[in-house]
Amino acid sequence: MKKILVFLSLTLVSYCFGQHKHILYGFDKIPQGLLLNPGAETAYKYHIGVPLLSGISTSVNTSGFTLADLFSNDNIDFTTKFNNVVSNLGTNDYAYINSQIEVINAGYQLNKKDYISVGYYTEVDAFLKIPKDFAELIRDGNAGFLNRSFLFSNLAAKADVLGVIHAGITRKFNEKFIAGARLKIYSGALNVTSTGNTGSFTTRLGSSGIYQHSLTNINLNGYSSGLYDENNEFGVESSDITGNIFLGSNLGLGIDIGFTYAIDEQTEISASLLDVGFISYSNKVRNGTVEGNYIFDGIEFQFDNTNPDYWQQLNDEINARIPRSENTESYSVMRPVKFNFAGKYSFGKSRREENCADMSFNDYYDNAIGGQIFSVLTPIGPRFALTGFYERKLSERFNTRVTYTIDDFSSTNFGFGISANVWKLNIYTAVDNVLGLSNLGDANTASLQFGINFISR
Repeated sequence: MKKILVFLSLTLVSYCFGQHKHILYGFDKIPQGLLLNPGAETAYKYHIGVPLLSGISTSVNTSGFTLADLFSNDNIDFTTKFNNVVSNLGTNDYAYINSQIEVINAGYQLNKKDYISVGYYTEVDAFLKIPKDFAELIRDGNAGFLNRSFLFSNLAAKADVLGVIHAGITRKFNEKFIAGARLKIYSGALNVTSTGNTGSFTTRLGSSGIYQHSLTNINLNGYSSGLYDENNEFGVESSDITGNIFLGSNLGLGIDIGFTYAIDEQTEISASLLDVGFISYSNKVRNGTVEGNYIFDGIEFQFDNTNPDYWQQLNDEINARIPRSENTESYSVMRPVKFNFAGKYSFGKSRREENCADMSFNDYYDNAIGGQIFSVLTPIGPRFALTGFYERKLSERFNTRVTYTIDDFSSTNFGFGISANVWKLNIYTAVDNVLGLSNLGDANTASLQFGINFISR
């Protein structure tokens, strides 16, 4: 378990940002918008993403504390900072990461109704619940928490490193309704999962004045793939990652669905459901479980050394009461399902485009306002974000979007996105939490998306 936590910590540190692509969702018909909603509107004959540069997105989100709370250079010792962080944690604080790099992305208009798109991207997705009660237990010991139960259900972690091959189709049924679906083949390279843990740890004052420690209904589990070699030695090899990230030993299936509906010339709604699927892990699997009950009444030392095997006997008794087991059986993990719903109202008619032909229902307007609801399913249940946005078309080639988002991580999250169409190139970038860019170490959330595509209209 210790090595698993080390792996998760490295994963969280290695990726400096995290992901909720609310700025790109429904913005300027960017090809990557089809990955957020396969039923998004397209306005081009084909697109080809620049390999490895068409879609880069990465981010980290932490609730309850920031890196600056622990490591800022402010002449406060680390112990004091750690104590302050633990005291300020909530019962459901967590860290969540999602990072993607598109290797290939392309699409082609089959006819006036259908647009197909295919691609392959790599992804890191990690979740770690930060258990305040166990942090307090480690910091203060159990003497000050008599009769308090520490719940193992507060321990939850999940991390994936994978590749995704995908193919989708978007159909324009009529001038008002567009819908689409995308099939995904997942190829997992690394996984750590520990969720659904139950049981509690409680310390009470025993009848003889000695503390009594109780482990009640313990049921802990941990699953891993790709972390241990054939000799059960911990180690992650780069060859294992590259060998399994594209149609490797751990495969799964998923689907995205979505639609866009124009209520009238200026108003539209859209929604999507993403990553409804699973991955089955069978390569270099190592799993462990711990379950049972145990009451420990403290240690009565024998100074005459009449029982030199006391510690071994104690260990054997704990193992008998709380059996631990390991196996190498394959297991399946659900992907973190994501949901988007948005509404958009366009206004401010542009006279320079009054006579343009082949325009979409809202392309005559230079301004738009709207809102979006985003949800992702995590090991502690669904988490939500609410975003409001304003779009401004600066010219026929430049479009901008400003967003304000409220979620578990921040209530002052302002984002900015820009999309530029130069010749046949579409270049876009989106930055979240712009107020925190001056000091990322003191930010609970930040994200960046960037890409370059060739587009033929």
